[in-house]
Amino acid sequence: MKPFKFVPYLKTTIWGGEQIAPFKGISTELQHIGESWEISGVAGFESLTADRGLTDDADLGKHLPQLIEEYKGELVGNRIYEQYGSTFPLLIKLIDSSQNLSVQVHPDDKLAKERHGCHGKTEMWYVMKTEPGSKIFTGLSKQITPDDYERLATAPVENGHSPMEDILASYESHPGDLFFLPAGRLHAIGAGNFLAEIQQTSDITYRVYDYGRLDANGKPRELHIEQAKDAIDYRVYSDYRSAYDAASSNAELVSCPYFRVNRIITEDAIDIDLHTDAFVVVMCLSGDAIVNDVHVRQGETILVPACDNILHISGQATFLTATM
Repeated sequence: MKPFKFVPYLKTTIWGGEQIAPFKGISTELQHIGESWEISGVAGFESLTADRGLTDDADLGKHLPQLIEEYKGELVGNRIYEQYGSTFPLLIKLIDSSQNLSVQVHPDDKLAKERHGCHGKTEMWYVMKTEPGSKIFTGLSKQITPDDYERLATAPVENGHSPMEDILASYESHPGDLFFLPAGRLHAIGAGNFLAEIQQTSDITYRVYDYGRLDANGKPRELHIEQAKDAIDYRVYSDYRSAYDAASSNAELVSCPYFRVNRIITEDAIDIDLHTDAFVVVMCLSGDAIVNDVHVRQGETILVPACDNILHISGQATFLTATM
């Protein structure tokens, strides 16, 4: 079974930029594209298979849940199919921020199932490109209580500034930076960041501060201050950045209960065994290569089936891989 390609879902946002389409080498009349959902199992936004260069491809034009139901464990792995059924467990994105994103938090599995009947949202960011002075906001910079949070989140916004901004840890961002964001951690992507995001399949976001911005209808975007109060992890850590071996050609970036992510740099032909019984997502960040007989270039993401998940790569490229 050859790797699958999918039609990206391009999402325009009030904070979106103009980098995603050129990076992917595609033409579109859409402007302010903030997100490209590369592979999605989110209800209502399930990915649709695209041309992968095979003759008479019987799977062309199928939705991802349809593929999973047809191939089951062969595609995602028996363990994954038993746990998630026809829902693909990861959401793979590209994000381009020309403005700061809202300060937000995501519930963990327990709270998300109680409130929304779905999984929570743990995620990670790998920064690919930044503008000078770009920042990532993540975690608390000082100890507060839930009551402190509610007071700060509801305080008046003066000159576009909220006291919420004063309690967030912030870091100037650079290409190659890595941030792991477990459910419960307050965070925001600052303006001028272009990054890859890998997360649990969940679209539950509690927005707690949005800089007083107005939507396309001239109204403030909805906030979820009360819902977020019980979702926030109020612990304070000394450093919210994630370290990895940047010099390695096959560096493990994140290993958590929900996904395992590596960055792979290839110069020629190589075989990569990630030692998993599940699918492997491959995001091409630069260059182009042949992966398991399917051509993939910068900006493309493929899904390598569990039944043939040792990566046979030929070419010069940089990839992120995600598996479980």
